[in-house]
Amino acid sequence: MKQVHNFNAGPCILPRVAIENTAQALLDLNGSGLSLIEISHRSKDFEAINNECIALWKELLGIPEGYHVLFLGGGASLQFCMLAYNLLSTKAAYVESGVWAKKAAKEAKLFGEVKVIASSSDKNFSYYPAIGDIPQDVDYLHITTNNTIYGTELRRDIDSPVPLVADMSSDIMSRPVDVSKYAMIYGGAQKNVGPAGVAFVIVKEALLGKVQRQIPTMLDYRTHIAEKSLFNTPPVFAIYAMRETLRWIKAQGGLQAMAELNQKKADLLYSYLDNESKMFVGTADKASRSLMNICFVMTEQHKGKEEEFMNVAKAAGMVGIKGHRSVGGFRASTYNALPLSSVQALVDCMRKFEQ
Repeated sequence: MKQVHNFNAGPCILPRVAIENTAQALLDLNGSGLSLIEISHRSKDFEAINNECIALWKELLGIPEGYHVLFLGGGASLQFCMLAYNLLSTKAAYVESGVWAKKAAKEAKLFGEVKVIASSSDKNFSYYPAIGDIPQDVDYLHITTNNTIYGTELRRDIDSPVPLVADMSSDIMSRPVDVSKYAMIYGGAQKNVGPAGVAFVIVKEALLGKVQRQIPTMLDYRTHIAEKSLFNTPPVFAIYAMRETLRWIKAQGGLQAMAELNQKKADLLYSYLDNESKMFVGTADKASRSLMNICFVMTEQHKGKEEEFMNVAKAAGMVGIKGHRSVGGFRASTYNALPLSSVQALVDCMRKFEQ
């Protein structure tokens, strides 16, 4: 069977061992004779799975006391609304670094005033905007740390005088993070930590219960904290696969090992684009380049060869390198589970095509 190199932006590549273990559990969980997707979410078997998954999140990220880890449905998109429902009393600040950041700000406007304090829309989000003075009269500052469509990333934990909320959907677990600098971190799991179907929320309990509005039961973080994310039937399959993925990350050496591997992968492709290629060029500002989503296009004189290259790349086993429909070009998503050898195969394919 031809080797496939999975550069999909999400759902995306997961560790093979996580897929195999989840597939086995789908047939028979722990020798119970029942499938993972037919056991009770109130059973001791699933309780153990859920508790271990929470423990792995806390261990790998070094989450301090006073924070809770939640697994919820609805993806990061529901969190755009839910976080504002719980946290926004009067005014919030947002950094507009891409499409998803804009969507988050749009939802927040339903609950209060939104002040965009930095934006890179002037250059089609090809750079991460500088975050200058942060207003101190806001309930929180919201950032999106990695922008999958444009290939930009904020790879540092900023200091904020107000509670800091971060959408880390596409770079969580790719590097160490100082969780104590954040009031809340959230995202969809379908990049580095599991399959589609579950969202993660890391929230500081002291931040909650301050808005005056009545919050619907299912949209109140305190509901899910009290029930360890088991208030209603959780996405059992996705949580199991997430646990297996986090086990794999831990076995690889944790987040420092992930950061080193991801840097090597990015350096390999960016080096080719910067120093060797005459046909392909990166689109993101060099100071803002993402290690997770590497975006590039063909130079103007070679634009007519894009479809031809896509066909050659597909024949060579490259999957998911077409750029987002809103920007075109190409995108190689190099999440944790993608091996360095796949990036080398892509570079070799590009080099051969140029020659």
